[in-house]
Amino acid sequence: MQAIRDAILSGDRTQETYANLEIPGTYRGATVHKDEVGMFEGIATRDKDPRKSLHIDEVPVPELAPGEALVAVMASAINYNTVWTSIFEPVSTFGFLERYGRMSEFAKRHDLPYHVVGSDLAGVILRTGPGVTKWKPGTEVVAHCLSVELEDAEGHDDTMMDPQQRIWGFETNFGGLAELAVVKANQLMPKPAHLSWEEAASPGLVNSTAYRQLISKNGAAMKLGDRVLIWGASGGLGSYATQMALAGGATPICVVSSPEKAEICRAMGAELIIDRNAEGYRFWNDEGTEQNPREWQRLGKKIRELTGGYDVDIVFEHPGRETFGASVYVARKGGTIVTCASTSGYMHEYDNRYLWMNLKRIVSSHFANYREAWEANELINRGLIHPTLSKTYTLDEVGQAALDVHRNAHQGKVGVLTLAPEPGLGVTDPEKRAGFEKAINRFADQ
Repeated sequence: MQAIRDAILSGDRTQETYANLEIPGTYRGATVHKDEVGMFEGIATRDKDPRKSLHIDEVPVPELAPGEALVAVMASAINYNTVWTSIFEPVSTFGFLERYGRMSEFAKRHDLPYHVVGSDLAGVILRTGPGVTKWKPGTEVVAHCLSVELEDAEGHDDTMMDPQQRIWGFETNFGGLAELAVVKANQLMPKPAHLSWEEAASPGLVNSTAYRQLISKNGAAMKLGDRVLIWGASGGLGSYATQMALAGGATPICVVSSPEKAEICRAMGAELIIDRNAEGYRFWNDEGTEQNPREWQRLGKKIRELTGGYDVDIVFEHPGRETFGASVYVARKGGTIVTCASTSGYMHEYDNRYLWMNLKRIVSSHFANYREAWEANELINRGLIHPTLSKTYTLDEVGQAALDVHRNAHQGKVGVLTLAPEPGLGVTDPEKRAGFEKAINRFADQ
């Protein structure tokens, strides 16, 4: 592995150099183990500790299938799906791998007693499988996490509708929290030249998810002038939605949970901010069995105070159960609640009178298709949207990184160095970077 790292750090990107590199038989990756699926039984969700379930193992390099690429991973990032995998909620991901493994001989590679996790990467292509023509060894890339087979007609208008759509590194094996990763060639995108490895790795999943959810015609189709309520506006997903609202001429109303997170939103350019902890909203009773509509009304009143009397056109909803009743209530008549993730719980409850009688819409959104992911990456490349990386760990510290995300003890995205020996490497266009330095650094050390 050292020869691969040395070649990448040298800056040599010729195909001949990478064609002559020997691919090792094994690599280090962050894994969960099938025989430990029951380790957290009887423990409350919040008390489940990813440091106990995430391992750094030496695992075999899989054979490349047609249409795939083997990537040397310089950096990756933590997403909430890695947290779900590590605490085996809502289900063990080994069920996904078993079902995938029954599809074909190549799919069998994924059904293993361990799962190499991670749905982001930035790195360099080492090898490509049969049939790959667009991408060559030595190319610097990032990857989005949509894995599709595209053998069914349903996927050819919007690949997210493909019956065999999966999230790489969550519903497939050989993910990005590792020294090497296997991806389909149609997951690859150019690495923005002004970013370091860890910065480039961090936007992939959340930036693309926010793009489809907020901007795309498949989501809320935000337009100039819209007022957008964004829950968790300084977090890994919300920080990209906040930037997109500002860049797209909308007005974000940012909901955060501390003064420090409010300052991050202000640094991004947002002006209308609600600190939910300072306001003391209690949308549910202490037992979590009944909601309090008066608290929804109090939130709506606060929004109108900030907007000069207006309700919001769009609610960017991802906490789920905890906030969904309030989200439905505060959207304007004819407004849109666009939802994904549900990190506080999947069983949503809301008063349908506020939806039905006020002609509101609930729109579901899940990751992004290749076109949407490519467009979201291009926003990063053009400096219209910037990474929201706040802290970077090493691969050996991946359990702690996942715990930080699980406990919400982070801002923006949490990065993980894999083959990169230190932060800050990988910038190939320093002149371009100089123009965006302040924006890139605003999340650092948060």
